[in-house]
Amino acid sequence: MKKFLVAAMMVLGATSAFAGDSDALKAVMKAKTYAEAEALVKQNLGQMADDAEKAKAYNKLVDLAMKQFNDQQSIQQTNQIMKKNDPVDEAAMSEGAYNALINAIECYKYDQLPNAKGKVAPKFNNNASRVWGARVQLVNAGQTAAQNNKEADVLKYWGAFLDTDNEPLFASVDQKQKDGEKEYIGQVALFAARYAYQAKDVARCEKYCDIAMKSEKEAKDALNLKLYVMKDGLKTREDSLNYVNKLKDIFAQDETNEVVLDGLNSMYSSLKMEKEQAELLDNAIAKNPNNFVALANKGMMYIQKNDADNAIKCLKQALAAKEDNVVILTYLGACYNSKAGDIQDPNGRKVVYQEAIKVLDKAKQLDPEKAQANWGYTRYQAYYGYYGPNAAETKQAEAESK
Repeated sequence: MKKFLVAAMMVLGATSAFAGDSDALKAVMKAKTYAEAEALVKQNLGQMADDAEKAKAYNKLVDLAMKQFNDQQSIQQTNQIMKKNDPVDEAAMSEGAYNALINAIECYKYDQLPNAKGKVAPKFNNNASRVWGARVQLVNAGQTAAQNNKEADVLKYWGAFLDTDNEPLFASVDQKQKDGEKEYIGQVALFAARYAYQAKDVARCEKYCDIAMKSEKEAKDALNLKLYVMKDGLKTREDSLNYVNKLKDIFAQDETNEVVLDGLNSMYSSLKMEKEQAELLDNAIAKNPNNFVALANKGMMYIQKNDADNAIKCLKQALAAKEDNVVILTYLGACYNSKAGDIQDPNGRKVVYQEAIKVLDKAKQLDPEKAQANWGYTRYQAYYGYYGPNAAETKQAEAESK
């Protein structure tokens, strides 16, 4: 992931105290460092006169955090313009951006509350534009944390970037600026989701997967991760049924999604919900007769019922959609073998074994190392049935089965 340069440096807002400030607020306003001011806000917030004072206190934290950010950004920009290499404290820059963002949101919360006269008269609307410009530094900060194996910081910075994207504070930000994030927000969300899962924070993982799924490039991987995480915590049948309902909701939004279709089919199968499974697959095939996932899974469903004829029919239709699928070729060969074993007439049996050999030879051709499916023993069975145990072809197939 490439690093992003933050746009122009923001100007600090005016923060001078006025005569009516409470002592609690005055103490905050006199603070020279962010750490000092933060401690005083935490200590004195409950003693401030009203919501307007609380907003002003949090705005002081925004000012100090933005100064920390801007000081380092100024060095960075000067280096670029003047071709210099002065040291930039990226950790301080990132922490400044993070603290400015978090405190701007708190400032907005109090700034939007009615005053003593019942009117909403916000004083710190400029925070939206200046803090928005610093947010992208959180992407860089998360990337640096990932490179240094600081998992908690990855979630801190990337999480703050993602969690604040739709904050009311930023309602006034120009849509073109917001659209600029679309290039990379899906990638950030997918990476953050993986870190959230590693941290056993399932709720955040699913939330970030949902964000990543809005990106066409990351949608498939994000959905796969979300489904895996949702399924990973299943312990009881009730858990499984709740998971099924979640899958149904997702599938209802996009019935062309083969990943969800396959997951829902798998759950119906494991829960022995045969009626629901059959309806799911039949409806999918009715809407798209070439739906490979639905046809393949229906074939597997018939295999479980020892119904070789219907399994063969479905698997052949699946192969018509994806003719080079080694797994389906192998299962189809096994179905032919099973059908041949039930035929009493030797000539009729050979005809079916010959069909098995055709598809299993193709599986071998496509996947000689058996990386996708172990076609070896099934193919040997077909050769044994067609040529007999002592034929050279059978001996060769036996050798190739190992």
